[in-house]
Amino acid sequence: MKRILLFVLTNVLVVTVLGIVASLLGVNRYLTGSGLNLGALLGYALVMGFGGAIISLLISKPMAKWTSGVRVIEQPQNVDEAWIVETVRKLSSAAGIGMPEVGIFDGDPNAFATGAFKNSALVAVSTGLLQGMTREEIEAVIGHEIAHIANGDMVTMTLIQGVMNTFVVFLSRVIGYAVDSFLRKGDDRNSGPGIGYMITTIVLDIVLGFAAAMVVAWFSRQREFRADAGSAQLLGRKQPMINALARLGGMAPGELPKSMAAMGIAGGIGQLFSTHPPIEERIAALQG
Repeated sequence: MKRILLFVLTNVLVVTVLGIVASLLGVNRYLTGSGLNLGALLGYALVMGFGGAIISLLISKPMAKWTSGVRVIEQPQNVDEAWIVETVRKLSSAAGIGMPEVGIFDGDPNAFATGAFKNSALVAVSTGLLQGMTREEIEAVIGHEIAHIANGDMVTMTLIQGVMNTFVVFLSRVIGYAVDSFLRKGDDRNSGPGIGYMITTIVLDIVLGFAAAMVVAWFSRQREFRADAGSAQLLGRKQPMINALARLGGMAPGELPKSMAAMGIAGGIGQLFSTHPPIEERIAALQG
Protein backbone atom coordinates (compact mmCIF):
# COMPACT_ATOMS: atom_id res chain seq x y z
CA MET A 1 0.00 0.00 0.00
CA LYS A 2 2.84 2.42 0.83
CA ARG A 3 4.42 1.89 -2.61
CA ILE A 4 1.10 2.51 -4.38
CA LEU A 5 0.47 5.68 -2.37
CA LEU A 6 3.99 6.91 -3.03
CA PHE A 7 3.63 6.20 -6.76
CA VAL A 8 0.37 8.18 -6.94
CA LEU A 9 1.73 11.11 -4.92
CA THR A 10 4.94 11.23 -6.98
CA ASN A 11 3.06 11.33 -10.26
CA VAL A 12 0.69 14.01 -8.97
CA LEU A 13 3.72 16.07 -7.92
CA VAL A 14 5.49 15.62 -11.27
CA VAL A 15 2.38 16.50 -13.31
CA THR A 16 1.68 19.53 -11.11
CA VAL A 17 5.23 20.88 -11.34
CA LEU A 18 5.43 20.33 -15.09
CA GLY A 19 2.06 21.95 -15.62
CA ILE A 20 3.15 25.04 -13.65
CA VAL A 21 6.46 25.26 -15.54
CA ALA A 22 4.78 24.87 -18.93
CA SER A 23 2.23 27.52 -18.00
CA LEU A 24 4.87 29.98 -16.79
CA LEU A 25 6.93 29.51 -19.95
CA GLY A 26 3.88 29.75 -22.15
CA VAL A 27 4.82 26.61 -24.03
CA ASN A 28 1.53 24.87 -23.34
CA ARG A 29 -0.24 27.07 -25.92
CA TYR A 30 0.92 25.23 -29.01
CA LEU A 31 -2.53 24.94 -30.62
CA THR A 32 -3.63 28.33 -31.94
CA GLY A 33 -6.45 29.57 -34.11
CA SER A 34 -4.10 29.76 -37.06
CA GLY A 35 -2.75 26.23 -36.63
CA LEU A 36 -0.01 24.33 -34.86
CA ASN A 37 2.83 26.40 -33.39
CA LEU A 38 5.74 23.97 -33.80
CA GLY A 39 8.15 26.10 -31.73
CA ALA A 40 5.77 26.21 -28.78
CA LEU A 41 5.03 22.50 -29.18
CA LEU A 42 8.75 21.64 -29.14
CA GLY A 43 9.20 23.71 -25.98
CA TYR A 44 6.23 21.95 -24.38
CA ALA A 45 7.60 18.53 -25.42
CA LEU A 46 11.03 19.35 -23.97
CA VAL A 47 9.55 20.49 -20.65
CA MET A 48 7.31 17.43 -20.37
CA GLY A 49 9.92 15.00 -21.72
CA PHE A 50 12.96 16.06 -19.73
CA GLY A 51 11.06 17.48 -16.76
CA GLY A 52 9.66 14.14 -15.65
CA ALA A 53 12.96 12.31 -16.20
CA ILE A 54 14.98 14.93 -14.28
CA ILE A 55 12.54 15.09 -11.38
CA SER A 56 12.62 11.30 -11.14
CA LEU A 57 16.43 11.40 -11.06
CA LEU A 58 16.57 14.07 -8.37
CA ILE A 59 14.20 12.17 -6.06
CA SER A 60 15.59 8.72 -6.92
CA LYS A 61 17.56 8.25 -3.71
CA PRO A 62 14.81 9.09 -1.19
CA MET A 63 12.34 7.16 -3.36
CA ALA A 64 14.63 4.12 -3.30
CA LYS A 65 14.97 4.25 0.47
CA TRP A 66 11.23 4.51 0.98
CA THR A 67 9.91 2.06 -1.61
CA SER A 68 12.49 -0.66 -0.89
CA GLY A 69 12.63 -0.14 2.87
CA VAL A 70 16.37 0.49 2.76
CA ARG A 71 18.09 0.79 6.13
CA VAL A 72 21.11 3.02 5.70
CA ILE A 73 24.11 1.80 7.71
CA GLU A 74 25.09 4.85 9.73
CA GLN A 75 27.14 2.85 12.25
CA PRO A 76 27.81 -0.84 11.49
CA GLN A 77 26.07 -3.04 14.04
CA ASN A 78 28.01 -6.23 13.33
CA VAL A 79 31.03 -7.62 11.48
CA ASP A 80 29.09 -8.22 8.26
CA GLU A 81 27.83 -4.64 8.07
CA ALA A 82 31.32 -3.32 8.79
CA TRP A 83 32.67 -5.48 5.94
CA ILE A 84 30.01 -4.22 3.50
CA VAL A 85 30.74 -0.56 4.32
CA GLU A 86 34.49 -1.09 4.02
CA THR A 87 34.04 -2.92 0.70
CA VAL A 88 31.99 -0.04 -0.71
CA ARG A 89 34.59 2.42 0.58
CA LYS A 90 37.47 0.49 -1.02
CA LEU A 91 35.78 0.06 -4.41
CA SER A 92 34.42 3.61 -4.61
CA SER A 93 37.89 4.94 -3.87
CA ALA A 94 39.33 2.73 -6.62
CA ALA A 95 36.65 4.01 -9.01
CA GLY A 96 37.43 7.63 -8.15
CA ILE A 97 34.01 8.57 -6.75
CA GLY A 98 32.84 9.84 -3.39
CA MET A 99 31.75 7.36 -0.73
CA PRO A 100 28.10 6.41 -1.40
CA GLU A 101 25.57 5.78 1.32
CA VAL A 102 25.35 2.07 2.05
CA GLY A 103 22.11 0.31 2.85
CA ILE A 104 20.46 -3.07 3.32
CA PHE A 105 16.89 -4.01 2.45
CA ASP A 106 14.84 -7.13 3.12
CA GLY A 107 14.04 -9.27 0.10
CA ASP A 108 15.19 -11.84 -2.44
CA PRO A 109 18.66 -11.58 -4.02
CA ASN A 110 19.24 -8.19 -5.64
CA ALA A 111 21.21 -4.97 -5.30
CA PHE A 112 21.02 -1.51 -6.82
CA ALA A 113 22.72 1.86 -7.04
CA THR A 114 20.89 5.15 -7.41
CA GLY A 115 21.30 8.87 -6.94
CA ALA A 116 21.52 12.00 -9.06
CA PHE A 117 25.23 12.65 -8.49
CA LYS A 118 28.33 10.46 -8.57
CA ASN A 119 29.63 11.66 -5.23
CA SER A 120 26.37 11.33 -3.27
CA ALA A 121 24.86 8.07 -4.48
CA LEU A 122 23.36 5.08 -2.66
CA VAL A 123 24.39 1.42 -2.91
CA ALA A 124 22.00 -1.09 -1.37
CA VAL A 125 22.06 -4.88 -1.17
CA SER A 126 19.30 -7.25 -0.16
CA THR A 127 19.34 -9.68 2.72
CA GLY A 128 18.70 -12.49 0.21
CA LEU A 129 21.87 -11.57 -1.67
CA LEU A 130 23.93 -11.45 1.52
CA GLN A 131 22.64 -14.85 2.62
CA GLY A 132 22.95 -16.58 -0.77
CA MET A 133 26.39 -15.48 -1.98
CA THR A 134 29.96 -15.75 -0.82
CA ARG A 135 31.83 -12.61 0.22
CA GLU A 136 33.82 -12.63 -3.01
CA GLU A 137 30.62 -12.78 -5.04
CA ILE A 138 29.02 -10.02 -2.98
CA GLU A 139 32.11 -7.89 -3.52
CA ALA A 140 31.75 -8.40 -7.28
CA VAL A 141 28.08 -7.35 -7.14
CA ILE A 142 29.00 -4.24 -5.16
CA GLY A 143 31.72 -3.55 -7.75
CA HIS A 144 29.05 -3.78 -10.46
CA GLU A 145 26.93 -1.16 -8.69
CA ILE A 146 29.94 1.10 -8.07
CA ALA A 147 30.73 0.84 -11.79
CA HIS A 148 27.19 2.04 -12.58
CA ILE A 149 27.83 5.13 -10.46
CA ALA A 150 31.32 5.77 -11.84
CA ASN A 151 30.02 5.43 -15.42
CA GLY A 152 27.31 8.03 -14.74
CA ASP A 153 24.63 5.56 -15.77
CA MET A 154 21.85 7.22 -13.77
CA VAL A 155 22.35 10.53 -15.59
CA THR A 156 22.84 8.82 -18.96
CA MET A 157 19.58 6.90 -18.63
CA THR A 158 17.79 10.09 -17.56
CA LEU A 159 18.99 11.91 -20.69
CA ILE A 160 17.99 9.00 -22.95
CA GLN A 161 14.58 8.78 -21.28
CA GLY A 162 14.14 12.55 -21.67
CA VAL A 163 14.95 12.43 -25.39
CA MET A 164 12.55 9.55 -25.94
CA ASN A 165 9.78 11.25 -23.95
CA THR A 166 10.27 14.45 -25.98
CA PHE A 167 9.93 12.58 -29.28
CA VAL A 168 6.78 10.84 -28.04
CA VAL A 169 5.09 14.05 -26.91
CA PHE A 170 6.10 15.99 -30.05
CA LEU A 171 5.30 13.34 -32.68
CA SER A 172 1.99 12.26 -31.15
CA ARG A 173 0.69 15.84 -31.21
CA VAL A 174 1.96 16.66 -34.69
CA ILE A 175 0.36 13.50 -36.09
CA GLY A 176 -2.75 14.09 -34.01
CA TYR A 177 -3.08 17.59 -35.46
CA ALA A 178 -2.63 16.26 -39.01
CA VAL A 179 -5.32 13.59 -38.51
CA ASP A 180 -7.66 16.13 -36.95
CA SER A 181 -7.10 18.56 -39.82
CA PHE A 182 -7.94 15.84 -42.35
CA LEU A 183 -11.12 14.87 -40.53
CA ARG A 184 -12.27 18.46 -40.08
CA LYS A 185 -11.66 19.91 -43.53
CA GLY A 186 -13.63 23.13 -43.92
CA ASP A 187 -14.64 23.25 -40.22
CA ASP A 188 -14.03 26.24 -37.97
CA ARG A 189 -10.87 25.37 -36.02
CA ASN A 190 -11.28 28.26 -33.57
CA SER A 191 -13.36 25.92 -31.42
CA GLY A 192 -10.20 24.06 -30.48
CA PRO A 193 -8.90 20.58 -31.24
CA GLY A 194 -11.42 17.98 -32.28
CA ILE A 195 -12.02 14.41 -31.24
CA GLY A 196 -9.60 13.17 -33.92
CA TYR A 197 -6.74 15.07 -32.30
CA MET A 198 -7.57 13.82 -28.81
CA ILE A 199 -7.97 10.16 -29.73
CA THR A 200 -4.92 10.09 -32.02
CA THR A 201 -2.73 11.77 -29.39
CA ILE A 202 -3.79 9.35 -26.66
CA VAL A 203 -3.27 6.28 -28.86
CA LEU A 204 0.12 7.47 -30.13
CA ASP A 205 1.28 8.40 -26.62
CA ILE A 206 0.73 4.75 -25.70
CA VAL A 207 2.11 3.18 -28.92
CA LEU A 208 5.14 5.46 -29.20
CA GLY A 209 5.67 5.13 -25.46
CA PHE A 210 6.11 1.38 -25.88
CA ALA A 211 8.54 1.94 -28.76
CA ALA A 212 10.50 4.43 -26.64
CA ALA A 213 10.60 1.93 -23.76
CA MET A 214 12.25 -0.62 -26.08
CA VAL A 215 14.95 1.89 -27.04
CA VAL A 216 15.61 2.80 -23.39
CA ALA A 217 15.73 -0.90 -22.44
CA TRP A 218 18.28 -1.57 -25.20
CA PHE A 219 20.56 1.17 -23.86
CA SER A 220 20.09 -0.23 -20.35
CA ARG A 221 21.24 -3.68 -21.46
CA GLN A 222 24.44 -2.22 -22.91
CA ARG A 223 25.11 -0.53 -19.55
CA GLU A 224 24.97 -3.87 -17.81
CA PHE A 225 27.78 -5.29 -19.91
CA ARG A 226 29.91 -2.22 -19.10
CA ALA A 227 29.13 -2.46 -15.37
CA ASP A 228 30.05 -6.17 -15.34
CA ALA A 229 33.36 -5.32 -17.02
CA GLY A 230 33.80 -2.41 -14.59
CA SER A 231 33.43 -4.75 -11.62
CA ALA A 232 36.05 -7.09 -13.07
CA GLN A 233 38.40 -4.15 -13.52
CA LEU A 234 37.86 -2.87 -9.97
CA LEU A 235 38.51 -6.31 -8.49
CA GLY A 236 41.43 -7.00 -10.81
CA ARG A 237 40.01 -10.22 -12.25
CA LYS A 238 36.88 -11.50 -13.98
CA GLN A 239 36.13 -14.69 -12.07
CA PRO A 240 34.34 -13.17 -9.04
CA MET A 241 31.82 -11.40 -11.30
CA ILE A 242 31.39 -14.54 -13.42
CA ASN A 243 30.77 -16.57 -10.25
CA ALA A 244 28.31 -13.97 -8.94
CA LEU A 245 26.34 -14.01 -12.20
CA ALA A 246 26.33 -17.80 -12.29
CA ARG A 247 25.08 -17.89 -8.70
CA LEU A 248 22.44 -15.28 -9.49
CA GLY A 249 21.30 -17.36 -12.45
CA GLY A 250 20.32 -20.13 -10.06
CA MET A 251 18.33 -17.82 -7.81
CA ALA A 252 15.00 -16.06 -8.10
CA PRO A 253 16.07 -12.39 -8.25
CA GLY A 254 14.11 -9.98 -6.10
CA GLU A 255 11.77 -7.48 -7.73
CA LEU A 256 12.71 -3.83 -7.48
CA PRO A 257 10.36 -0.84 -7.80
CA LYS A 258 9.96 0.18 -11.44
CA SER A 259 11.89 3.43 -10.93
CA MET A 260 15.00 1.45 -9.91
CA ALA A 261 14.68 -1.76 -11.92
CA ALA A 262 17.26 -0.65 -14.48
CA MET A 263 19.82 -0.05 -11.72
CA GLY A 264 19.59 -3.49 -10.14
CA ILE A 265 21.94 -6.42 -10.61
CA ALA A 266 19.13 -8.39 -12.29
CA GLY A 267 15.63 -7.74 -13.55
CA GLY A 268 13.36 -6.91 -16.48
CA ILE A 269 10.58 -8.72 -18.32
CA GLY A 270 10.54 -9.84 -21.93
CA GLN A 271 13.48 -9.65 -24.27
CA LEU A 272 12.58 -6.30 -25.86
CA PHE A 273 11.62 -4.57 -22.62
CA SER A 274 14.21 -6.20 -20.35
CA THR A 275 16.61 -3.78 -18.67
CA HIS A 276 19.18 -6.58 -18.24
CA PRO A 277 20.65 -9.04 -20.75
CA PRO A 278 20.32 -12.78 -20.07
CA ILE A 279 22.79 -14.03 -17.46
CA GLU A 280 24.36 -16.38 -20.02
CA GLU A 281 25.17 -13.47 -22.37
CA ARG A 282 26.71 -11.47 -19.55
CA ILE A 283 28.92 -14.37 -18.50
CA ALA A 284 29.94 -15.00 -22.13
CA ALA A 285 30.85 -11.33 -22.56
CA LEU A 286 33.10 -11.45 -19.49
CA GLN A 287 34.72 -14.70 -20.58
CA GLY A 288 35.33 -13.26 -24.02
